[in-house]
Amino acid sequence: MKFKSKKDTLFSLVILGTCGLMLVLTVTGILKGEMDPDEYWTLPIVIGVCLALLWFYFGTYYELGKEGLTYRSGPIRGKIRLDRITEIVEGKTLWVGFRPATSRKGLIVKYDTYNEIYISPQTNESFIRKMLELKSDIKISE
Repeated sequence: MKFKSKKDTLFSLVILGTCGLMLVLTVTGILKGEMDPDEYWTLPIVIGVCLALLWFYFGTYYELGKEGLTYRSGPIRGKIRLDRITEIVEGKTLWVGFRPATSRKGLIVKYDTYNEIYISPQTNESFIRKMLELKSDIKISE
């Protein structure tokens, strides 16, 4: 089952605002003649950064299946087998660590002994429900 990532206002403002500001400043500089033609090399860099940020923004999702949890956030992707997952912490935000997520108040998935990953599915409840269907002995905490 595929779960899209929830997108909160803060994350949207940061990503879309950064892209918009970079593009507006670059295009305005070109149109007003404030940029010399030998400075146009910055345009592909600005466009590349914006495309990468938008790839993270629109390309983040999670899949749950019998083989485990698969996550994808732009070019970052990975898989965690179900038998390795031990606990899910609901409603917390992991500020430091691995975060293929686009929102706060998501889920911290703990696996192996000391590993954890922060994800933000559209609805935490439906993700947890599906996870418990696949593996019922996962500890759920808040």
